[in-house]
Amino acid sequence: MTRKSSVKIADKRKTQKIIGCLLALLLLAASGIAYVKRTELAIRWHRMFQGLSLSTVEKDPVPDPARWSLLRLDLQRWRTHYAAAYRSAATAEEKHRVLEDTRSLLENTMPEMMRCWLGTPWDFNGTATEPGGGKIACGYFVSSVMEGADFQVSRTQLAQQASQNILRTFLNQNDLRVRVGVPYKTFCQETIRCEPGIYIIGLDTHVGFMIVKNQSLTFLHSSGSKPWCVVEESAESAEVIERSNYRVIGNITGSDDVLRRWLLGDTFATYH
Repeated sequence: MTRKSSVKIADKRKTQKIIGCLLALLLLAASGIAYVKRTELAIRWHRMFQGLSLSTVEKDPVPDPARWSLLRLDLQRWRTHYAAAYRSAATAEEKHRVLEDTRSLLENTMPEMMRCWLGTPWDFNGTATEPGGGKIACGYFVSSVMEGADFQVSRTQLAQQASQNILRTFLNQNDLRVRVGVPYKTFCQETIRCEPGIYIIGLDTHVGFMIVKNQSLTFLHSSGSKPWCVVEESAESAEVIERSNYRVIGNITGSDDVLRRWLLGDTFATYH
């Protein structure tokens, strides 16, 4: 091998080492940014769920207890993280930012937890504790999702209350919107103009969740009519809401007080 070739090889190796060092530094920098921006990255991850639409929901969905368990654990970890951030926040503005991150987290995770129950059979006396683990009544569907989302509630007591009492467990009377005898089209038009969020909706003899976002609403509930299981319905197909003369709604994730109490692990005493 000539001296010239040896120099070229040495230069090449030196260049490779420099490139390797630069790549290592870039990886370290990226890791540092990821650590500092972990909250922002977490929110973006949860927002990936927003891409799901009713058109992607299976026609005959199967309950998914495995995903339910994973989402529960993930939400518990993030609640612990945000609770620590909220407690260490030095200013009202910092606390507000934590609450906004918390709102985004719940509004992206809770609908996915509800969808894990799709296809779970309905029964008036159903008390299943996990998706597909038996039959479930409408009130127990609501209380099971709230408990699964790490709200400190009495699942059985809450499930057995009238719908307005379920709402009052989380919200003040002034936070509720009651509509009696209002045409369904009017109700829908009013509702989609409301603040986006996860609502509990109470009807004449029924209760469920309503997701309001992007000028539309989605109804998730354990249906006591065909197909007699947990379903997800658009406004156009939510016949249970349409038939009801009485409708009361409240935005769970629209309340800073509810978000703060959830973060800090406060108990939501069942309203009687």
